[in-house]
Amino acid sequence: MQISQEQLQDVIVVAPRGRIDSTTSAALEAHLWQVPKSGPPRLVIDFSDVDYISSAGLRVLLALAKRVRDARGALALCALGDGVRQVFELAGFLPLFSIEGTRDEAVRVVAAR
Repeated sequence: MQISQEQLQDVIVVAPRGRIDSTTSAALEAHLWQVPKSGPPRLVIDFSDVDYISSAGLRVLLALAKRVRDARGALALCALGDGVRQVFELAGFLPLFSIEGTRDEAVRVVAAR
């Protein structure tokens, strides 16, 4: 898995590429915990290049959501492919996250919070 990151406005966009599973989820978690912590976190996770996520990946996202919420930040996920969306749906995670269709929509939602 590769992870890219960029800043748009005051929002950090993290874009993993490949599979997020028990082998790669620790790398994603380590990357997310290194995201700058000045002020409340404002994050978008772009799933456009993620073709699979396992329960280990879901655990990382759930822990991230709690951290962002506790810090009074904002988090949105975007561009979930059908397979990834189905995993979120089956796990009952769709209502737990702000999920937008595109990166631009997600950045707009997070920037407005």
